Amino acid sequence: MHKIIGVTELQRRFRPVFDQVVKENVPYVLTRGSRPEAALIPYEEFIRFQALQEQQVLARFDQLVARMAEQNAAVSEEQVAADVAAARAELGN
Repeated sequence: MHKIIGVTELQRRFRPVFDQVVKENVPYVLTRGSRPEAALIPYEEFIRFQALQEQQVLARFDQLVARMAEQNAAVSEEQVAADVAAARAELGN
């Protein structure tokens, strides 16, 4: 379970809070004016979060590639080349 601490209180108690995060894996939500602004989490948890985000981005990319391949399956390379040539001619390139 996470704990909540204001940034002013965190400044006064930084070392014990930091030790709790590192040694006891206690995450903290940092507030400013009663509003959550940031989180202080163990480094290992941060690394797992980053890896999860990367996996989600890659999975989404794979879905988009598959969808594009499905939509473009009916279009031949020759049609693409002809469309590119026509667009270049229209632009004067």
